[in-house]
Amino acid sequence: MTAKNSEFTHFNARGEAHMVDVGEKAITHRFAIAAGSIRMHADTLQLIDSGSHKKGDVLGIARIAGIMAAKQTSSLIPLCHPIDITRIEVELETRGTPEPAVHCRARVETHGRTGIEIEALMAVQTALLCVYDMCKAVDRGMTIRDVQLLEKAGGRSGHWKRET
Repeated sequence: MTAKNSEFTHFNARGEAHMVDVGEKAITHRFAIAAGSIRMHADTLQLIDSGSHKKGDVLGIARIAGIMAAKQTSSLIPLCHPIDITRIEVELETRGTPEPAVHCRARVETHGRTGIEIEALMAVQTALLCVYDMCKAVDRGMTIRDVQLLEKAGGRSGHWKRET
């Protein structure tokens, strides 16, 4: 896999890491959608679906964790700009086939000068990590996977959508 644009923006002419100056960029409506899943044993999925997990509403708590994480992205990722987020939507869904898993999809929006992809990816990753944390006592073999950007729009680079 090669990058479409081989110029990394977080390095200056001397190769030092720096925060990108977005002060002159236009304010546009931007959104990003990311998704991923956590695979688990069928019994673990049954506990989540039935609501009988000792720790409570696994998906509800994971949804809040994803929202909170998107809001804190710039505190966790070096050189990431704080963004005035206007919308965060985190959806979690259980699926028994083709394998037992919880699937997560997040949409994050802003009217700003820089993209919001990292916030969407952070929401998904953290929501799935929260599911792991809440269920690890019964299933340490869960696997978080396929966390990826599905779509983004806004700004100079325009619209991008993952080809399926």
